[in-house]
Formats: sequence, structure tokens, C-alpha cells
Amino acid sequence: MRTRVTAAALGALLALGLTGCTTPGPPEPTPTSAFSSEAEAFAAAEETYRAYVDALNQVDLSDPETFEAVYELTTGDANAGARKTFTQMHADGWIVEGPTTVSALEPNVLQPESDEVVLDVCLNVSQVTLVDSQGVSVVADDRRDIQSMRVTFEPSSTTTGLAIALIDGRNDGLTCASQ
Repeated sequence: MRTRVTAAALGALLALGLTGCTTPGPPEPTPTSAFSSEAEAFAAAEETYRAYVDALNQVDLSDPETFEAVYELTTGDANAGARKTFTQMHADGWIVEGPTTVSALEPNVLQPESDEVVLDVCLNVSQVTLVDSQGVSVVADDRRDIQSMRVTFEPSSTTTGLAIALIDGRNDGLTCASQ
């Protein structure tokens, strides 16, 4: 388990306008072009993100072929960032050990006009260590064990129909324990 990697260093609800004089019933999910409901879109985003974390946990920094599963689940800035980070870690001979786990996940936004989906995620990195080629830790002393992330997904040809386009830290939304 010497070279398992994670990318911990590395996921507005719709308003419906009603017209007429009748009393409105409960709101119905508004389908997007790629998904039949908001619930389906958010479920696809969650499935994609969990597969991404699983892929990260399987990366072996000494074997760039293992990076491919992560690249397949990312697009845009997230893909470019993963490629740059993994390439540099591999070249520098860094070693990452310990699993990253999803401790909480919550829908944030669905943009039906673009099929963009956003999730708030709490990512547990408490078991993750990262050392350089000399065995010296490169983990920041002030790293939090639970990372608050916002993950943006875009339509893709993945099995879920989504790929991760952007992963960013956040200060709002879902509350993560031990922030």
C-alpha cells in the first residue's frame, strides 16, 4: 500500500413560476435534457464522485497508467489539474498512503439549461500521508482532517453521463464535522 494516492489536495435549486388562478400543487421536478429529474441528476453526480474517489484511492504514483481511471471521470479544469498534479508527484517520486473517504455529500445546484450539477462534499483525509522522495512529509501542518469541497459536474460520455469539471474548497453549504 506504498503508493496509493488521493486528490484531497486536489463537487440554486430551480424556481417554478406558476400562472393562472388555480391553487398550485406540490412542485414537480423539472427534467433536464440529460436526466428525467433532479433526483436522477444528483444521483448520477454522486455515483460519479464516489467512483472518482475510488479511482483516486487506486492510483499508484509509480505507475502513470493507474492515473487513467481518474482522467476518465474528469474534464476541463479538474482534468487539467489532475494531470498536472499526478505528473509532478510522479516526477518528484512522492508517495501517498491512506484512503480518502466521503464522509458527507449533499446536492447543491442543478442548472438544467447546461445540465451542470453541483454537490457539496465533506472529504475525510485524516488517514492520508504524503511524503517526498526523501521520506519527509509534505502535508501542511494546518491541513484539516475533513475537507469541505464543492464539486461541479458537466455532461460527459462516462457511464453516469457526468464528469467532474471543477473541485474547489468552500465555506458555505453542507457543514462538515471537524472543519
